[in-house]
Amino acid sequence: MKRIARRSAAILWPAFLVAAVLEILVFAFVDPLTLHTASGQALALSSSAVYSIAFFVFWACISTACALTVLLERSAEDLNEGATPG
Repeated sequence: MKRIARRSAAILWPAFLVAAVLEILVFAFVDPLTLHTASGQALALSSSAVYSIAFFVFWACISTACALTVLLERSAEDLNEGATPG
């Protein structure tokens, strides 16, 4: 269990930091009140809601990329460590 917690922290913490930086960069140039849906209607969300949703979307995307990197970095021995033959 300790290994899973460490691996999760190694994925989620850097993703959190990068999502925060990305949030700052994106919203330095984009005003959340000027965002519209694909049909052209203005979003019916407050600025705080847009910031929060965007942050969690950024965090989820970056966490997925980090998790795939960790998965692809593992050796065959690591992956087959708990497997039973047959």
